Amino acid sequence: MQLKNAFGYSDEEVSAYESAVDSDKSVLLQIYSAMTEARAFENACNQQYMQGKIRGFMHLDNGQESIPALVDYAIKNGDKKYSYYREHTHAIASGVDAGAVMAELFMKEGGTCKGAGGSMHIFDKETYFQGGWALVSEQLPYAGGAAKSIQLDRHLGISDDEKIEKQDVAPPADDDRISVVFIGEGGSQNGRMAELLNAASKDNLPLLIIVIDNGRAINTFTEDVAKNGNVFEQGKHYGVPGLLVDGLNAADVAKGGKAVIDHIRSGKGPAVLQVHTYRFNGHSPADPEHERGRKEEKAWARASQDPIKAFEDKYIGNGVFSEDELKDARKQILAKVKEAVKFADESPMPPVELAKELEYPDAPDTDYNKKSAPQWADEVNARTISAEKMETVNAHIADLRARADAGEISIGDAINLAIHEEMLRDPTTTIHAEDLQAGSSYDIPKLTQQTYGQIRAADEIIDEGHFIGKALGEGMNGYRPIIELMNTNFGIYGMAEISSAGNTYATTGGQFDMPMTIIGAGGTAPNQALGAEHSQPFHAYVMGIPGLKICTAASPDAAYGITKSMIRDNGPCFLFAPVKMMKEAKGKLDLDICAPLNKCALLHEASQSSVDAGQAVTVLTYLHGVKEAQMSIEAIQEEGFDIDLIELRSLKPLDMETIGKSLARTNKLVILDESTKSGGVGATISAQVSEELFDLLDAPVKRLCMDDAPVPYASSMEKAVVKRGDDLIQGVFDLCLGAY
Repeated sequence: MQLKNAFGYSDEEVSAYESAVDSDKSVLLQIYSAMTEARAFENACNQQYMQGKIRGFMHLDNGQESIPALVDYAIKNGDKKYSYYREHTHAIASGVDAGAVMAELFMKEGGTCKGAGGSMHIFDKETYFQGGWALVSEQLPYAGGAAKSIQLDRHLGISDDEKIEKQDVAPPADDDRISVVFIGEGGSQNGRMAELLNAASKDNLPLLIIVIDNGRAINTFTEDVAKNGNVFEQGKHYGVPGLLVDGLNAADVAKGGKAVIDHIRSGKGPAVLQVHTYRFNGHSPADPEHERGRKEEKAWARASQDPIKAFEDKYIGNGVFSEDELKDARKQILAKVKEAVKFADESPMPPVELAKELEYPDAPDTDYNKKSAPQWADEVNARTISAEKMETVNAHIADLRARADAGEISIGDAINLAIHEEMLRDPTTTIHAEDLQAGSSYDIPKLTQQTYGQIRAADEIIDEGHFIGKALGEGMNGYRPIIELMNTNFGIYGMAEISSAGNTYATTGGQFDMPMTIIGAGGTAPNQALGAEHSQPFHAYVMGIPGLKICTAASPDAAYGITKSMIRDNGPCFLFAPVKMMKEAKGKLDLDICAPLNKCALLHEASQSSVDAGQAVTVLTYLHGVKEAQMSIEAIQEEGFDIDLIELRSLKPLDMETIGKSLARTNKLVILDESTKSGGVGATISAQVSEELFDLLDAPVKRLCMDDAPVPYASSMEKAVVKRGDDLIQGVFDLCLGAY
């Protein structure tokens, strides 16, 4: 009845789905074998965990085998699959080699991710199994982005080649790929679910949401924390149909699941499949449930809620299978699992050097000018951008370049120019932003949607985590997403997604690049009067995320060159621009040139006479501090002192070579820092200088940083928190005069 009412199937069509399973013994055996392999693999994992061969957190799937059976039956290799931390069986059912999965759990080099991921992070590029994600519900927008990548392939007329790299070959006419995301019923109460349902419905995404409903969030009954446990009905408000099935009956899950999947494959948009199950094991072996008084409950579940036992009772009872037939199937599967354990045991440990090699897909010293564009860019542009739109965007680009030559281009316009040049150079480049079609606050995405369409230039709901997450899913599937944050502090909503973007290349053992460029205006200018929430040092917050390249740009030229390089980089990059200088700062551009992502810039060099007299100081700063420092040079020189002014265009990695060369001249260091005293950028730099360049210092490092107090709105109070040019002048005087 659900398939008829929610999905529009006729009685005949429903009967056909039932017959395709019930009347085909080979399908039933396929379902049984998939369930049996899932159970046997998880049992083996439990044994190896108890022996100490598997470490860390591990989450087993016993009792929920009807779901991997559905995956084995109805999900194809080319479908994108996003799971959560209980994903071993989902991976194996998707075609990932069981030995490689076990070796990953054993932290061996033969594992799916070379031992870098572990139990909660199984990835396999060849089968499009794209995680294994440990933060509850984070995988939801990633799967949405993966579904969008399928639509992008079709729109652009490109597809993956044998190396899973984009080629100028259109997907086949019968391309029916979908994206599949697995989530527990507890995780589906997360706000990410509503956001995904909205986006999936709005864009008609080919997306299946499988809700694994075992009635508990770890040990808490879901009904104790969630008002509506019927997750399959959550999509009604968005026009997304849902189906509820009983995971005890694997054949019914296969029938109903296949009907839902075919609905999506036919182009009718997303759907939800909720499967009632019962998980036999505790949340993880490190979290035993017997301590919480559930022994009787578990005994009941194993006796009456076991999908494998229910299958055997039914199909042996009705004569479809003999006991010997199923016994033989189990014997073959147990041998396969035994081989998986043997392979894992015999695989070597990964070399220690691999950890550092997996830090970035592209080395910090990469010359992005040497990166070639797709040879088919012009052909794709010609078939996706009309002549009229191309004429308009080329006129816009010509105008911006003329302003650049005249020294009249702003930071926002310089970034906009770089984005258009790169989106034309490489059609796999996409962009996401709030208020995108109107150009956002600083014209960074101006004219992108009008030129490339909504599919490549997407206006987004007001939740940065959602669209950063979708961009991550696109990045895993051959695209180069740009995210414009109207204010970088809003990125706080996306910390989980930014963190995972930084981790992905390493966690997947180098299988998945993560090209993603996040750009926004931020920082804290003196007297900016924006209050605490718009004045947070988000650049300092993300400094501790591994795998990110973090840059700043206080001039149009820096912003232009860095933006171009970041878009070409194969890893996640974050560019911070000064919020109060986006339209104010003007200058020339070094057109068509990519800037390095690992270098500072010496903006002013102290005179040799001041160096010889010991009256020179190295000043490190960034964002609004650049303007403050430049405006202070004359006052410093009037008193007989001078500075090497270095703009920290690369916060991570830090350019210690340039800093060291300057300190070899001046032997004194002031850091004018747009972040807090505790945990700020200046703290990191000061520590690194003290560790690596201590012998070059004749005095303690002078840190002029924001106070740890929130930034006030009133300018009279703000002076006590935010440092400025006057503070820099005094700091230089103090160092040169020995007033430490």
